[in-house]
Amino acid sequence: MKNPQGAYRLLLPALVISFILISVAEVWLLTLVGGWIGLGWTLLILVAEAFLGAWLLRREGRKSWSALVKAYEAGRTPTGHLADAALVLAGGIMLILPGFFTDIIGLVFLLPFTRPLARKALGWVVARQMSRAGLNLGSALPKNAPGVVPGEVVEDQAPKSPTQADRDVISGEIE
Repeated sequence: MKNPQGAYRLLLPALVISFILISVAEVWLLTLVGGWIGLGWTLLILVAEAFLGAWLLRREGRKSWSALVKAYEAGRTPTGHLADAALVLAGGIMLILPGFFTDIIGLVFLLPFTRPLARKALGWVVARQMSRAGLNLGSALPKNAPGVVPGEVVEDQAPKSPTQADRDVISGEIE
């Protein structure tokens, strides 16, 4: 198994550089749009996008939370619902922040018909990074995945002798 510490050491500098580049791109685009349509219209668009983001965050957040609760109540693992809730939160924050690049990404995260694409893309990126770091993704497989054999516990009714305790079967799954 590879040492994942090397990947984690680069995470903070990569995030800082990304934030700086996004900020520079946002200022550049705001200046460009402001020069093209005027300062007043640019500010009006930014305020409208912030209100749209807050409204979408509230609406889609309620839907995501409701789906998450229903999945828990049904006894299912809500992995997709958790991802949707995280994307809705991130998308709403991006739409509320001033800027056009972040607004586009926020809309992709928030809109119900683009969110599954964003979830798959982000899942692919995360799985690829985890694989590069040497982390085993096999333990996260669902119970009905190919190659997973479900097991169950069989209770023994007879009292156990000390030598029989050494032969107990440990239930689980075989991959």
